[in-house]
Amino acid sequence: MTLDTVREDKAIENLTRRLNDSFADIHTPEDIETAIRTARESFAGDPVRDYVPVLIERMVRAELAPKPEVEEQPDGHDKWSRPPSVPSIATAGTARRRIPVALPAAVAGVLVVATVATVLVVRNGDDVQAQTGLTTVGGVIGSEKRAFFEDPDVKAALAKHGLEVKVDTAGSREIATSVDLGKYDFAFPSSTTAAERILQPAAGRPAVSGKKYSVFSSPMAIATYQPIVDLLSATGIAKQVNGIWYLDIRKYVDLAKANWRWTNIRGNTTYPVNKRILITTTDPRTSNSAAMFLSIVSYVANHNSVVESAADEQKVLPLVAPLFVNQGYTDNSSEGPFDDYLSLGMGKSPMVNIYEAQFVDAAVQRKLKPGMVLMYPSPTVQSKHTLISLNGNGEKLGELLSTDAELQRLAARHGFRTADKSQFANVVNQYDVPVAKDVIDVADTPTYGALERLLDAVSKSYR
Repeated sequence: MTLDTVREDKAIENLTRRLNDSFADIHTPEDIETAIRTARESFAGDPVRDYVPVLIERMVRAELAPKPEVEEQPDGHDKWSRPPSVPSIATAGTARRRIPVALPAAVAGVLVVATVATVLVVRNGDDVQAQTGLTTVGGVIGSEKRAFFEDPDVKAALAKHGLEVKVDTAGSREIATSVDLGKYDFAFPSSTTAAERILQPAAGRPAVSGKKYSVFSSPMAIATYQPIVDLLSATGIAKQVNGIWYLDIRKYVDLAKANWRWTNIRGNTTYPVNKRILITTTDPRTSNSAAMFLSIVSYVANHNSVVESAADEQKVLPLVAPLFVNQGYTDNSSEGPFDDYLSLGMGKSPMVNIYEAQFVDAAVQRKLKPGMVLMYPSPTVQSKHTLISLNGNGEKLGELLSTDAELQRLAARHGFRTADKSQFANVVNQYDVPVAKDVIDVADTPTYGALERLLDAVSKSYR
């Protein structure tokens, strides 16, 4: 399966949700999925993949929209509301074989009414190139923002301003230290600390000159399960306040230091597994979410004080390094462990360090299963997703994402907290996601230099 196919699948999931929201009153979910599948099959083998979800959505909406009553014409033919340029899904496959152009007939018809962009396709030998008339802006982002940039509604909102955004994903620390930024217009890691690192010289790379845009934020959280919070509550490690679960990080660090395992919890019959009680993180050598968790546990291990000096680092390292090293293999970015959480259940990872936005986004997409619980570390840290512009195109995107009301609303729909608190509140209320209204118990993160030294020290512990 190619990366393009994976991205297309995620886009199809998003449009399925939107179409169900739009047509739930007049069509069953099965009918909607059948229409989507039929439309998608009409594009089989076509090389222009980026616009396939957008075009499928236009086709399906035209097919599912209520039709007016049939009006018989004098010549005996019926007149329907469907424009003659938009073939029905049922005939799309036949139509595409009759038209000897690079795109199927279904695409040709839909392009007439597409509002995102006018797509002209030209054939050069066996290559097909999509020309949109939009300015392409390329960037490298943390994986937790992939769904946002692949959302057709986000693409459409950006297209209104003449932009088409193409993204690659990487761990935020990788973006800051090893990714070749010369080929991009912007870099979009998941914290201010990672953004500051980008602006500093790295090995073999000069300092980057660019503007910073704090686009949106998300507190660090823990994705877990009801049986797990019940166990932790019985031991006093977790508690529920106003319907929201919190994990006492001081007690968690103490348990890990004592090498406690799940079988050490008295009366544990729901998760009697002889594994260390550890929160699954990403790799701190590459990923911002792990660096943010390191900020939390180092703060607690340093007696609720930000790690500043070399003496502080040496004091906390024996306590915090095992929290990462003892996990064994860890993913490079936050997408991996959260996908495992959604699909594999608590057997693999009973507690997963995530961005709050990932849990909310999964709730909006109806990917959460009964018994899945969001818990906040106490204290936590706020991860401010910060865009660094690398040229004028990057600046234009940074300004848009920071100020455009529609893009900010869509960011909230993907679980991010924006400057307008009501946007996030509307989303979690609509989808009944139990989140903390205000995140109060927040620790400060170390300075860029102190966190880098601490991360380097933890990295050496792996060896």
